Amino acid sequence: MKKSMKKHLLSFLVLLLITSSLKSQQQMIKSPDGLLSLTVSEENGLLFYSVKYKDMIMLEDSPLGLVTNVGDFSKDLRITASEENIIEKTYQQEKIKKSSIEYIANELKTTAVNSDNQQIEIVFRVSNNDIGFRYNLFQYGESAFCIIEKETSGFNFPSNTTTFLTPQATPGIGWKNSKPSYEEEYIADEPIGTPSKYRLGYTFPCLFHIGENGWVLVSETGVSSKYCGSRLSDGTADGLYSIAYPHPLENGGSGIASPALALPGSTPWRTLTVASGLKPIVETTIPFDLVEPLYEASQEYDYGRSTWSWIMWQDNSMNYNDQVTFINLASEMGYEYILIDALWDENLGYEKMEELIAYAHSKGVNVFLWYNSNGYWNNAPQGPKHRMDNAIARKNEMKWLKKMGVKGLKVDFWGGDKQETMKLYEEVLYDANEYGLMIIFHGCTLPRGWERMYPNYVGSEAVLASENLIFTQHANDMEAFNACLHPFIRNATGCMEFGPVLLNKRHNRTNDGGSVRRTTDIFQLATAVLFQNPVQMFALTPNNLTDVPSFEIDFMKTIPTTWDETVFIDGYPGKYCILARRHNDKWYVAGINALEEPIEVEVELPMITGKRVVCYGDDSKRQSYKKELKVKKSGVYKLTIQADGGIILTDM
Repeated sequence: MKKSMKKHLLSFLVLLLITSSLKSQQQMIKSPDGLLSLTVSEENGLLFYSVKYKDMIMLEDSPLGLVTNVGDFSKDLRITASEENIIEKTYQQEKIKKSSIEYIANELKTTAVNSDNQQIEIVFRVSNNDIGFRYNLFQYGESAFCIIEKETSGFNFPSNTTTFLTPQATPGIGWKNSKPSYEEEYIADEPIGTPSKYRLGYTFPCLFHIGENGWVLVSETGVSSKYCGSRLSDGTADGLYSIAYPHPLENGGSGIASPALALPGSTPWRTLTVASGLKPIVETTIPFDLVEPLYEASQEYDYGRSTWSWIMWQDNSMNYNDQVTFINLASEMGYEYILIDALWDENLGYEKMEELIAYAHSKGVNVFLWYNSNGYWNNAPQGPKHRMDNAIARKNEMKWLKKMGVKGLKVDFWGGDKQETMKLYEEVLYDANEYGLMIIFHGCTLPRGWERMYPNYVGSEAVLASENLIFTQHANDMEAFNACLHPFIRNATGCMEFGPVLLNKRHNRTNDGGSVRRTTDIFQLATAVLFQNPVQMFALTPNNLTDVPSFEIDFMKTIPTTWDETVFIDGYPGKYCILARRHNDKWYVAGINALEEPIEVEVELPMITGKRVVCYGDDSKRQSYKKELKVKKSGVYKLTIQADGGIILTDM
C-alpha cells in the first residue's frame, strides 16, 4: 500500500474514532409520547443539555454543573456512565388543580467525573410536556457535607423568545424593610435578555414564549430545609438565564446565601414545562409529581372558605364587635372559617380571644389566626410577634391554639429564601401538624411542591395580592392584566393565597371612598374559580349581602375551593383566560378579559356538551346578569366577555 493511501486511511480511522467517541458522549431521552426530547452532551469538558418539542428547538445547548467547596463539577468533566429507567406512580392530592394524578416518565441518570475523579450524577425525568432534573452528590473522602458555591445550570433560549417575568426585589426595601416578598409586577412579552428592575434576576416561576415554536415554564420543586430557594439570574443578551441563589442580605443578613448539603445528597429539582400551546403550562402537575410527603398528617384536614375583616376594614376592625360581625357573615354564607388578622393580641388579648373563638364555634365557624414570623429580619410591628421563630415559644403557643380549637394559622412577613429560612418554614409546618393546625404563608416565598410534601400546608401568597387593591389605584387599574397572568404562571406551579372576590365598588369600609374597582362583579366571581387555593379567604363584606344582586351572593355561598380536574380552554397571558374546573360532578367554566374591548371567543366545552347550564355574565353597561341556556350537542359555544369583565357557566 502506498504511503499516501496509508496516511489517508489512518486519518479516516482517527476521524471515525473521534466521531464514535463524540457520539458516545451524547445521550438522548424522550417523553413517553415521543414529542419531547432532551439531549445531554459533553464538549471540551463541559456538560450541556438541549430540549426540543415536536422537533422544534425550545432550549439550545444549556450548561450543567455545580461548584462546591469539595470539588468543581462545572468543568473538566467526562461522562462515564448512564442508566435509563421508567418511572410510574399514581397519587391523590386534593389540594392542587387535579385530585388524581398518574405520572409516567422516562428517566436518564448521567454519571460524570471531574479532573479529580470525583463523581456527580445528573438525573433527568422526562414526561409528556414536563422535564425535571437534579444533581446527586456523593461523599468524597472524609467530607460529610459541602457548600454549593454556585450552580451553573442554565436555560439558553432561542433569540426569538419573549419573556413573562417578575423581578426579584432588593432585600430590605419596601414597607418596614419587608422585601423580598414575591410581590413585584410582571412585564409581559418583554425581549429576551432585558435586565430586571433590581438587577437581581427573576422570581420563579418564569414563563418564556419561544415564538411560533411554543412555550416553556421554568421553576423548581422539592425545596425543603435541606436547601435554599433559588431564582433565575438576569439573562444575557443572547438568552442564557442561570440559577441564582439568595442575596446575602436576605433574612436580615443572617445565614449563608449558598446551600449546605449533607453528603451524599441531592439538590432540588429544576423543572420545565414545554409545549407548543398553553394548555400543558396551565394544567401541569410537575411540581408535585417529583416529590413525596415528608411526614404523615396527624389528622384529616378540612379545606374551605373564609371571611376576614382586615382586607377591606383594615387594622381598625381588630376589635371584638367587628370580628363578631364577620363571624356572623361567615355563618350566613355557610363558610367554614374566619381569619382573625394582625393585632388581635394587642387589641383583644388572649382572654378575650378565647371568648371570641368560643362564639365562632357556637355559630359553626372555625378560626384561623394571624401571626408575625419575625425574629429579626424586618421591622413589621404587627403582632403576635416572636411566637413562630422559636421552637419553645412556638410549641407553647400551638398547645394553647389546639386547646382553643383553632384550625389554622396565617404566618406573615418572611425574610427571604436562604436555607435557614426554608428550615423555619418547615419547622412551623411540622410543629403545626403535631397540633392539628393548617398553615398559610403570607409575605413569603413561592411554594415548591409543598402541597404534597407537607400535608397541613394550604397555601402561600407570593403574588401581588388583593391587599394591594386597597392600597393603590394603580393596582386596580392593572387588576385585570395581572389576573390574566396568574393561571399561566404563578398559580400554574402552586397554591396562591390571593384573597379574591372584592364586590365593593370602592375599597373602604363604607363602600364610598378609597380606590375604585375597575373590574365587574362577574370578573370578581370568576376569580373564585380561576385562582386556586384550598382555603380561600374571600374579600366579601357584610354590606355585600344587600348591595349586590342576590344571585351573586348565592353563587358565592356554594363555590368550592378544591378541584378534581382543571382544563385550560383558551387565553393568552395578560389578555384573557378561560378555564374549566370540576368539583365532584359539577363543572365551572370561568373566563376574564383584560383587553380594552369586549371579546368573542368560540370555544369547545365537551364537559358541558348538550347540558342546560347557568350563565353569569356582564352586559354592555357592565351590569351583571344570570340566565339559563343550553350548550349545543357539538359542545361549541361562543363566549362574550366584556372589557374588565367575566363570564361563568356552571352545571345546573
